[in-house]
Order: sequence, then structure tokens, then C-alpha cells
Amino acid sequence: MENAVKLWERPLAAETYMIVGWEQWADAGSISSGLPGYLVQKTGAHRIGEMSPAGFYLFQAPGTHHYLRPQVKLEAGYRREMDAKKNEFFLAGDAAKGLVIFRGEEPHLDVDRYCDAILDVAQELRVRRVAALGGVYGSMPYDKDREVSCIYSLPWMKPGLEKYAVRFSDYEGGVTIGTYLAHRAEPRNVEVVVFYGFVPAYDFSQTVGEAQGLRIENDYRAWYELLRRLDHMFNLGIGLSDLRRQSEEVTSSMDAKIAELSRTMPKLRIKDYLAKIGKEFTETPFLPLDDVWERELKDLFADQEK
Repeated sequence: MENAVKLWERPLAAETYMIVGWEQWADAGSISSGLPGYLVQKTGAHRIGEMSPAGFYLFQAPGTHHYLRPQVKLEAGYRREMDAKKNEFFLAGDAAKGLVIFRGEEPHLDVDRYCDAILDVAQELRVRRVAALGGVYGSMPYDKDREVSCIYSLPWMKPGLEKYAVRFSDYEGGVTIGTYLAHRAEPRNVEVVVFYGFVPAYDFSQTVGEAQGLRIENDYRAWYELLRRLDHMFNLGIGLSDLRRQSEEVTSSMDAKIAELSRTMPKLRIKDYLAKIGKEFTETPFLPLDDVWERELKDLFADQEK
């Protein structure tokens, strides 16, 4: 690992998976930055390693000023605190199944060495598959299942991913850190899948001719639907009832915001705007076979009770 990563614990479970996310460009709904932290708390994962920030980050660039610089706290001229870029590895599970969770900050420099360090850890801990997370804002109904875009590192992975209700990306443009990780993984024969959740964001300037918008900052519904896929893919057995409740609260909160905007800014014609988006949107729910059976059994018992 060329000393980029320091691991102080190297457990080797019979079956290990990895989920990675970053403070990054493609972080709509805080999917990439927030969801790994949620998983650390949810699973009780403990820190097993870290990546040195040396060589990966700029101190300053013209015009950025505070954006890149570390933040310092001084007291009477003495440095009490100095923050640093964090790239940390956590572990949950047992000897039978392990889950490695990586929380990082997208590098400014030397992305090859950065991605290779993550893949080094994956191979050293015998990780079967790495799942990277990202978020993209788009115009879609806030009360529908989120669209999920997918890329993968090895060609033979595609048929197995088709059952996860994903759209295989045909994107062209600036690369994200997740896509770059998959690019670096292919020559090493490492399985990397990248899920991008599409998060509702609305631009009303087309209807009123002035800057007006609305978007979901922490899209717990996207978190929930991505974790449903990962829980099924890795057979993690994570209880998601709390996240499902939070996702329902996101919808309720948006209901209230839309009602308030409709009342205070009728010129937005927000209901017409959302109706048009809804008409053009095709919902693709993730319905794994075990969920379908559970639903059918509930309906059957309900019919019998009647």
C-alpha cells in the first residue's frame, strides 16, 4: 500500500464486502458523504485504519481562499485544533461475514495512488465486492422510488446487476471518484459496482423567469432504497425500519414545502410543474423475490382474516 494506508486490524472474515463513500462532487442528497456514516453508527462498526492525506490535497488555489485550507482554532496564540482530511476504514460483522466501510474526502491530486490504496485494502482483506455510492440531482417526483444509475468494473457483472432495478449509465462528461475507482479496479480483477441515486431537485426559473429552486439536502428515501439493494446484494441483514420512517418523513416534509410554496408563490404554478414531471417519469421499484413473497403472504393472510 506504499504506506498510504495504515491498518491496525486485519480481520479476515469468511465473506467480506466493502461500501465506500466520499465528500465529493457527486454527493446529491448526501448519499456519498452521509450514508457511510449512517452505516457506521447503525452497525456499530469500529475504526480499523486510515489513509494518510499526504500528497492528495491542495493547500490553496487562486480564488479558493478558505475552500481548500485546513481550519485552525487558536487560543492566545496557541493552536488548539487543526482539522485534517479524513479517509478512514471501519469494520462491522464477525468471523463469518464482515463489512468494511470507507469514509473519505475526494482527492485533489494523485487519484491513481488514492484509488489503488483503497483497492489494496479490499484485496488484503479479501473483499468480494466493493460498492461505491454517489448522488445526482434531477427533476423527478419526490414521492416516487428514486431512479438508480449503475456502473461496474468487470463486463461479466452486468447480468447479475440487472435484477436490482438500475439504469446502466450512458453518461459522458467529467468522471466521478466512484467511476474512477471502478476504472482502476478492472485491471486488478476487483469487483466494483457504483450506485448513483437520483435526488429530486426543482428549478422554477423556467416558469417565473427568476432564480427559484427546491431540492432535498439529505435524501433519506434515496439512502433507504440504495441500502435495500446493498442489503440484498450482500445479505447483510440490516434492519431498515428507522430509515424507512425517515424516508416517509422526507416525503411529508416535501408535501408541506410544496403546499407552502403553492400558497405563497402561486406564480410558480408548482402543481402544474410537478404534474408534468410525474407524467414524464417512469418508476422502477426494486422488488426482490423475497419481498414479493412476503407481500403475497400478507395479502393472503389478510384475505383469510376477512
